[in-house]
Amino acid sequence: MSDSTTEPTRVWLVERTYSDDEQNLVILTYATTDGTRYSRKERALTSFTDVRETTAAIDADPGSVGPVEDPERRERYAAEASRMAEKHDPDDAI
Repeated sequence: MSDSTTEPTRVWLVERTYSDDEQNLVILTYATTDGTRYSRKERALTSFTDVRETTAAIDADPGSVGPVEDPERRERYAAEASRMAEKHDPDDAI
């Protein structure tokens, strides 16, 4: 039996926002399809030639996935993550 706390968690892109605090910082939010867990990645946009694809899903380390406490946000994340999972392969560039 595997220990689920060490297994990566598949999360899907649900939100892409730009930081108000720092210029050229993109915040990518990924969530599970049931909306109960999420992971955030921050990415600095260093130049126009800096090409790094954002994928539809990632397999997040257990330590970087947290609970979604707010019921409305959980519902929104579940809807968007499920939509992404239905329309895209995990490695699709978004």
